[in-house]
Amino acid sequence: MALNNDKKLENHARLLVKCPDKPGIVSVLSTFLYKHNANIIESSQYSSDPENGTFFIRIEYHCENLQSKISEMENEFAQIASDYEMDYSFYYLNKRQRSAIFCSKELHCLLELLWEWQNGDLETDIALVVSNHEAARQIVESYGIPFYYLPANKDIRKQVEAEQIKLMDEYNVDLLILARYMQILTPEFVDHFENRIINIHHSFLPAFIGANPYERAHKRGVKLIGATSHYVTNELDEGPIIEQDVERVDHRADVTTLRKIGSQIERRVLTKAVKWHLENRIIVEGNKTIVFH
Repeated sequence: MALNNDKKLENHARLLVKCPDKPGIVSVLSTFLYKHNANIIESSQYSSDPENGTFFIRIEYHCENLQSKISEMENEFAQIASDYEMDYSFYYLNKRQRSAIFCSKELHCLLELLWEWQNGDLETDIALVVSNHEAARQIVESYGIPFYYLPANKDIRKQVEAEQIKLMDEYNVDLLILARYMQILTPEFVDHFENRIINIHHSFLPAFIGANPYERAHKRGVKLIGATSHYVTNELDEGPIIEQDVERVDHRADVTTLRKIGSQIERRVLTKAVKWHLENRIIVEGNKTIVFH
């Protein structure tokens, strides 16, 4: 994480909580914040009861002189969390997450992320871009972002991943974004960044897996084009889903049109998923996510 120089954010924070559901949780949380003169700006909650009886909540709050109260508040909250069996995280808005983007030849997702970042719509510092092709170098460096070309194939995969992990550590990266990075990550790499790698892919899987999915989808006469963004796990394309979207197509759409529509959907789906992660709107529960839009 990196300090954000915006003084207005020094007194803003977020609290995410997951715990067994029972009466009084919201009261306990609001009382805790009130005791420390914190004002709740936004609050969203969800209970899985009667299925599993798990309670989830995201609270954004403002607290005067927050930086001087952090240790006291966290120590006090640890006891509350113990009493209610809570998994929880505090996030302080003056500490921006640092992101790395991995890409290959297709640059539509990368370009969308760079545009959103330049526009101030992503709560992150893009620390670097890594690619197994040189195609993105000029674009990335024009934004003043370091670019690293690391060729990848199965024969040198572990060596390359070791170098990638070293770079992530050197740049203090919090989040990895796979913007159409067309390489399979090893379990060792994925385990190093649990629930901190976000991927995007078309939603033809598993029907049209592998190369040339749009050609095969066109031959099959698909009526929907879509995309899925998810956290990366050791099961290929099976991680917790963050966001999905689709558009309807018909017989008039040729392969070029299908590709264009697919690229547009991928751009917006990945950007939403990244944005929600950076805004601490996601709680992972098993192999699914709770997303507080």
